[in-house]
Amino acid sequence: MAKSHPVDAHVGVRMRQRRTLLGMSQTKLGDAVGLTFQQVQKYERGSNRVGSSRLYEFAKALDVPVSYFFDEMPGNVLSGRPMAAKVKKGGGFGEAGTPFTTEKDPLIKRETLQLVRAYYKIREGSVRKRIYELVKTMGAASNAERASKKK
Repeated sequence: MAKSHPVDAHVGVRMRQRRTLLGMSQTKLGDAVGLTFQQVQKYERGSNRVGSSRLYEFAKALDVPVSYFFDEMPGNVLSGRPMAAKVKKGGGFGEAGTPFTTEKDPLIKRETLQLVRAYYKIREGSVRKRIYELVKTMGAASNAERASKKK
């Protein structure tokens, strides 16, 4: 079986991120673009290449510009280096020098996406801002505590 092209894998990750952020199932996305959920699954895994017209349909269904799928593309994808070798060595989509791999990137974790959806369900902007400030402060305190324990 042929390995996925790094661009197809990245587009699939971005598609899954957006679909999950919207709380949309693979079945619902498939229905919107005339595919089965299994076909959507293959696109999200990067197993199937996405043609330009299909990508346009996904962009419409997910309410994003086509360019969204190419945003945040890591350097190893842009250089055309095959990712399959990096994945076997424990790498992923994270660029060299960053702590993120496909599995560890907090932006694609279900928990993160659920948190963002819940956050934006809060209608009062002032409440959202206070929650944001609280979480930011707690994160900074947690990092400071971790750093002091390492000494």
